[in-house]
Order: sequence, then structure tokens, then C-alpha cells
Amino acid sequence: MHRPLARIPLRSIAESFSHLHHGRRIVAERLDYSRTLTISTGRDVLWNGAESTTMNLQIQIVKALKLGKRGEASNLLLSLGQGNDVKGADDFLHILKYCATSPDPLFVMEAWTIMDEKEISLNSLCSALMVEALCNGGYLEEALKLINFLKQSHGIYPVLHVYNTFLKACTKMQSMVYANQCLELMERQKVGKNEVTYALLLKLAVWQQNLSVARELWKDYIKHYSLSIIPLQKFLLSFSKLGDLKSACKTLQYMVALVIRGKASVNKSIKGKLYSSRLDIPIPLNCELGLKKLNLEENEQSVPSRYCENLDGHVVSADQCTSFGLGFGETKSVPADGFNIDISTPVMELLRCSFTNLIYACAELRNGGLAEQLVLQMQKLGFQINSHVYDGLIRAIVPERGFSSGMEILKSMQQRNLKPYDRTLATLSIGCSKALELGLAETLLDQISVYSHPHAFNAFLAACDIRDQPENAVRMLAKMKHLQVTPNIWTYEQLFSLFGNVNAPYEEGNMLSQVDAAKRIKAIEMDMANYGIQHSFVSMNNLLKALGAEGMTRELIHYLHVAENLFCRNHIYLGTPIYNTVLHSLVESEESQMAIKMFKNMKSCGVPADAATYTIMIKCCKILRCYRSACALVSMMLRDGFYPLTITYTALIKTLLEDDIIDEALNLLDQASSEGNKLDTLVFNTILRKACEKELIDVVEFLVEWMHQEKIRPDSGTCSSVFTAYTNCGFYSTAMEALQVLSMRIICDEDGSCSEKTKFEDDYIFAEDEGAESRIIQHFKDSKEDLAVALLNLRWCAVLGFPISWLPDQSPWAKRLSTNYTARIGAT
Repeated sequence: MHRPLARIPLRSIAESFSHLHHGRRIVAERLDYSRTLTISTGRDVLWNGAESTTMNLQIQIVKALKLGKRGEASNLLLSLGQGNDVKGADDFLHILKYCATSPDPLFVMEAWTIMDEKEISLNSLCSALMVEALCNGGYLEEALKLINFLKQSHGIYPVLHVYNTFLKACTKMQSMVYANQCLELMERQKVGKNEVTYALLLKLAVWQQNLSVARELWKDYIKHYSLSIIPLQKFLLSFSKLGDLKSACKTLQYMVALVIRGKASVNKSIKGKLYSSRLDIPIPLNCELGLKKLNLEENEQSVPSRYCENLDGHVVSADQCTSFGLGFGETKSVPADGFNIDISTPVMELLRCSFTNLIYACAELRNGGLAEQLVLQMQKLGFQINSHVYDGLIRAIVPERGFSSGMEILKSMQQRNLKPYDRTLATLSIGCSKALELGLAETLLDQISVYSHPHAFNAFLAACDIRDQPENAVRMLAKMKHLQVTPNIWTYEQLFSLFGNVNAPYEEGNMLSQVDAAKRIKAIEMDMANYGIQHSFVSMNNLLKALGAEGMTRELIHYLHVAENLFCRNHIYLGTPIYNTVLHSLVESEESQMAIKMFKNMKSCGVPADAATYTIMIKCCKILRCYRSACALVSMMLRDGFYPLTITYTALIKTLLEDDIIDEALNLLDQASSEGNKLDTLVFNTILRKACEKELIDVVEFLVEWMHQEKIRPDSGTCSSVFTAYTNCGFYSTAMEALQVLSMRIICDEDGSCSEKTKFEDDYIFAEDEGAESRIIQHFKDSKEDLAVALLNLRWCAVLGFPISWLPDQSPWAKRLSTNYTARIGAT
């Protein structure tokens, strides 16, 4: 584990170069080297003088290297070394320059060998190029050894540029060990740091995700340097990547202040790279310079409040921001043209980039409020908000506030004739998919022209799975193929869940559906193999669930063995959930003996059983009609540290009811409630069905009122059991009254109110048009089965002439049940 950069650890260097000779610093040589790097390259005589032989050989060598003729280049290099025209290291300069930029570290070492044989002493420029070639080629250890060797043998003390080159290579290769060794060497040589050094150290801090180091670098930087916009931009980017939005916003304020005061000077190179025009003087490590130091309080006050007042508080209080469509809040007036001074294009480009980077950081941290404020600041400063900025804003807004806010921003973009990025549409589509708005999500995805990441499509497939709409998924798969989107394992996880079975959950599998399911599974697995994707836990689990739902027991066991071999071969623990899936499928198929055998194998192989495992096996006891075995499993469950949950009690009650022991089932239900388990509709319906079958009206009414007292909403199963119980006993009027009360309790809130009463009456219950039933059935397609059944029941009651009351608790039947329940509870 590496210690922080700020402490500059690792005091040891390579053993072969451990004996250092501390010579006197040759200042003149360092200045000459710096001037050579900046102004010229090598001796003028090489270019214009009589010594053209060495230059011609160097040009030929470089040409051979460019053509990949390394053997020819080595022979020419040997000829150069054997000639009498070689006078010094500069006669290899052209070769070293090419090797540094290509890079070609191996040929550099060949050249150094020739120079060593000719006893040619290296100078600062040639040694720097050799180090650069080694660094750019990834030979960090050799580069560091070369730096130490030059200092020992040649008395050459590399200047700061060489160390920065080495640190840059460490950053590129993410090597913290060599970076710390370099920093230690810089400290011993008292080399100091410049703005380039700070930038490189910041990159290392970001790679290590070390915010404290970045803050220490900031403190050290402002101690020695006056503010400059380009270094500030680099600090802002680092703070943003490290998740420190507060420091990033403060840095952005300083940048805006420099621009307003006209102290931001930025130029653009021929290659389009931005650079500062001020002189970057290295800061020695152990001496104080007479530079003007930064006073943070003065700088904060120097930033006009009209540009910065909204940046501080929203990092921690984003919910105070208003929505994008309604404005950003009240702020002081700002000139319509933004800045009142003439500012160069590179400065504005840099400032725009900084705002945008911070907005995208807000998106990563889901701080939509701050992102909105930053967009407002950009508008006040005169920036035109483009599609790139809107993309960052939507990415920040949608995860926090939902897709509707993002759609408002999209409308604003369309009003300004701005075309959204494909990734913007993908972000909005993901938000719609999570909200199960499949139509809107599909519309957004259809607008995408070029997009390679499958994330948005996977979210849509997951929503199709939840809504049970595989036909929409088929269209989206065609869209993925058209866009040449490469699927990943999450795609296949959804495909197995969507298409692995044919009939479930509405019908049981048959021979034809099983053949179809097998073909689908084989097609999906072949597609996985084409992309070189192996099964994950989720994909295998979904596959096993699909096979179990279709009742394909033999294939289920086969794929379990496939999973065992696949994961064990990769030294991955298969896990209890996979076995639970298979056990559950076997029990649902009433393959009790196979389930028992698998459970015993799990125990013998050391696979730990969990609460779900024991609950499944208790359900298996229902098939065997053996309540005694179920109790033994509960005992094992308690010994393993798992307490029975509501679903466990439901399984126990079902086992008891196989032998028509209703009283004991009621006792178990009471025990589950007394132990703090939250009872649900399923456990009540389990006993209600048996009570209905036995025509035990008192038990039915007691359970219905118990549900009401526990504020458990009935469902269509509850209505069916209660209605059937009364009709079987000939109490038809009571059956209709109970049906109406229970249907009202499904629709209404817990307090008996219904916000959509008028709509339900006019569109469904009392509607006289022929399409009323069709509109009700539409709720089935929206996965609102209980609501649809309740509306159909109430419409049936209305058609038969029964009055509809929206006060179900005022019904005589409901009052009677409440009175009887209170008396029964009081008697116990």
C-alpha cells in the first residue's frame, strides 16, 4: 500500500546505483540545457557546417527506423560510431530526438552503447532525450537508473523538465512506486516544482482517489504561485473527479474573478492546445521566494457576488433550487452581454470547458440543483448553452427528479433548435424505462442514430420484463441490431427472463411450449457464444427459473450441473440462491423426492441453507402432507439462526390445511402476528379458501375483519373466497353486499376516501356505452388486476340494481363483522 504523495516516501533506490556521489550543482549547464530545449536543438554546425557526414548518417538511420528496417539502422549506427567525424554527443542528437518522440527506447540503448565505446560524454540535452525515450516507451525502471547513473558517472544533474517527463510517464502507466521514488530523488536534489509538476501530481492523486493529497497540493500551490487560469482549471477538474464539488466551485469562482479582472491570459498553440503566456519559474523546495502570496479571504471578496452568490450553498442544499422550467430563483441583475471587458476566445473556451466539467461532475454525484445553478451562471456570463451543456444538465437532473424534468429540458432544447446528443436521448430513455413508461422510452430510443452502449436498451428490456411485454422487447432487439449495439451480460440476463419461457405465469407448460422454450434458450446461448460472453449468476438463475416455469425438470437439472461445472472451474462459489431456484421449481412441479435428494446433497456438500431454503422445503412437506417434517425443518431453521417469516408461516399453514386443521392454522396465524411478522393478503387468503371450502362462515367473517383491523387490503382472491362462501350457503344478498364492501376496500384508501370516485363512476361503474368493460379490462394489461376485478364487481352490482355506497365501513354487514370481531377478541 502506497503512502500519500505529500509525504514523499520510499527512501531507497535501485541497489546497483545506491552509492551516490553528491557533486556540486552546475547551474550554468542547467541554464544552457533549458535554453537548448526552448530555442534550439543541437549544434548549428550540424545543420550548416562542413560536418555533413554525421548528419547524413543520422538522417539515413532515422529513415531506416521509420521504414522498420532495424537491422539496416543498427549497421548504419555502427558505421557512425566507427567513423572519425564523431566529435561529441551532439553527433547523435538527431537520432535521439527521433527515438524520444517515436518512441524507440531499445535503439536509444544501442546508441548509448556506441557512445560509451567511443568514450563520448553525454550532455544535458542528449541525456534528457534518452530519459524521455525510455519513459515514453514504458521503461520506467531503466529511466530512473539512467538518471542516477548520469549523476554519478557524468556529473549531470537533470533539471526539472526531466523529472516532469518521468512523472508524466508514471501517470500514464499509473505507477505509484516509481512516482514516489522520483519525488524522493527530487527532494534530495532540491529540484523544486513548477506548474507542470503540480498538474502531474494532481493526476496521480486523482488516479489514487486521494482527495487529501489534492487539497495539500492546492495549499502548496497557492503558497508559491499567484492565481493563473490554466492551473486553476486543472485543480477544478481534479476536485470534480474526486467528488469535492465545494472545492471545485470555489476554484471556479477564482477563475471567473480572474477573467472579470482581466488577469486571465491564455494563448492557443498551432496544434490547438491552450497554454498560459506567463513564465513558469520552478519553486525550490527548501527556500522562500519573494513572490506575492495568495490571501484567500481577499480573493473571495474580490469575486463579485452577482457571479458567485449561488455557487456555494447548493452543494449541500440542492433541494432549494427551483425546477428548470420555472426559473432558477431570484438573483441580482447582470448585464445582458455578460462580461463588460474584451476577453479572448481561448479564455472563454477554457471557462466554458470548466463550467461544463463541473456540470458533468454534478451528474456523476446526482446534484441536479447545483447543475441548474451553474447553467444559470453561464447564461448570466453571456455563454450560449449548447447541446453538450444540456447533456450534462439532463444527466444530473433525471436520476434525481425523474424523466419528466428531463423532458422539460428537452423541450427547451427543441425550442432553441438544438439537437440532443444520442447519449442525452439514452439518459432520458433510461429514466422513462425505470418509470415503466415504455412508449415514451421506445420513442426516445427510436430517435438515436449512432449509439454503441447497451445500457439504455438493457433498461428498456428490464421494463418490458416487469410489464410482461415481450413484444416490445422484440422490436428493441431489432433496433439494437440495426445500430450494431454490442450486447453485454446484462442484456442476456434480461433475455433469459423475457424469452426463456413461453406460457408462464398464465398457463402451465406443455410439450409444444417446452420445445419452443428450448429453441429460444439455445438461440440466446449461441448469441452469447458469438460475443464470447459467459453466464453470470443472474443469467444462469434466470435461465433456471425459465426452465422451472415451463416444467422442464430434466433440462433444469442438466443446467444446474452446467452451472456447477462452469463456476467451479473458475473457482467461483455457486451460492445458495441458485440451488434455491432449482428447489423451488422442483417443489412447484411436485417433484418432492428430487427436491429432498437435492436438499440432502446441499447439506452434505457444505452449501449453507438460508431462510428461503427452509421455507421451500416446508412447502415440499405440504406435497407429502407431513406437518411433522415441516416442524422438524423449522427446528433446523432456528438452530441455523433463521427465524420464521410470514412466508414461512404461510407454508406451515398450507401444510396444516391439507389435513383440514383450521383451528391450529388460526393459532399459527396469531403466533406469526405476535412475533412481529407483518401479515399479508396471501396468508389470509390461504385460510379463507379452506374455510370457504368447508362453508365455515364464522371463520370467513372473522378473517375478513381481522384483515380490516390490520389494514391489509383485500384482493381479487379475497373477494372470490368470501363471495363463494356466502353463495354456497345460500346467502345471496349478503354475498353481494360483502362483494361490494371488499371491492370498495380494494379501490379506496385506508381512510375510506377515493380521489377518483367521479372517474370510476362515470367511466366504468355507471357507464352505459358498450366500451365500459373494455376500458376496465385495459387495467389488466397495465398489471392492475385487482383494480380491474373490483371495478367489474361494482359494475355487476350496479347492473343488478344494488345501490353503490362509497362508505364501505357504514355497511350493515361491515358493522356486524366489526362487532362480532370485538366480542370474540374480548372473550379470549
